[in-house]
Amino acid sequence: MEYLKSWLIRQIDAAAVQELGMAGLLLMENAAHGACEVLEAFDPQGRIIIVSGPGNNGGDGLAIARLLAANGIESEVHLARAGKTLTNDAQSNLEFLNRSGIVVQEADSKSLKTVLEVLTPGDWIVDALLGTGIRGTLRSPFREIVEAMNQSSARVISVDVPSGLDADTGETCGVAVRANVTVTFVATKAGFRFPHSLPYLGQIEVRQIGLPQRWLTAWCELHGNGSIS
Repeated sequence: MEYLKSWLIRQIDAAAVQELGMAGLLLMENAAHGACEVLEAFDPQGRIIIVSGPGNNGGDGLAIARLLAANGIESEVHLARAGKTLTNDAQSNLEFLNRSGIVVQEADSKSLKTVLEVLTPGDWIVDALLGTGIRGTLRSPFREIVEAMNQSSARVISVDVPSGLDADTGETCGVAVRANVTVTFVATKAGFRFPHSLPYLGQIEVRQIGLPQRWLTAWCELHGNGSIS
C-alpha cells in the first residue's frame, strides 16, 4: 500500500471496530502476533526486555509478552505509566498477564536505565513505549527512557514506530529510539519516506492486523486523502 498518515491509520482502526465489528483487543492481538513473528525470526537467545508505555502501543507490548510466553519464550516486562491511566485495551492485556502469573514490573526512567545499561548485543529491547500519536517534544520520563534505550548495547525492535519519531514528518520529538527493526502495521507510515527518518527505523517490516485487503483498499479509496504515493 501507499504511505499512510497516522490520522488515517487511526480512522482505519476505528472503522474496523465500527463497520466490521472487530474488537480493539483483536486488532491489538493481531498487531502483537505480527511483532512476535518478526522478533522470533531473529531466533533471540539472550534477554528480551519489553518496555511498555500507557497507551495502545504499550498494550501491544504487553500482548507480545503473553504471546512470547505461549511459545515458551521468556521476556521481562517493564511498564512505564508516567502517572497516566492505561487505555482500556492495554489494561485488559495487563490483567491477562497478571492472571497468568507473568510479572509486570512498574518502571521509571531510573529503574529502566539500570536494567538496560547491562544488556549485551545478544539481547533485545522491545520498544512499545510510545506510538504514532506523539507530537512536540518528549518530556520526562519518556525522554530519559528513550535515551536509555539508545545507550544500551542491545538490539531494539520498535512496535509500529520508534518511540519519539513523528510518524508523519519523520522528525524526532527532540529524541527518538534508534531501532534496528521497526514492525509497523497496516501500511508504511508517511514519515518513513523521508531520508532523515531512516537512521531511526532500521529494517522496516509491515504486518497486517486482520483487515480484509479488499475492504481496506475500498475504504482507503473512499477516505484516502491521507495517503501518499
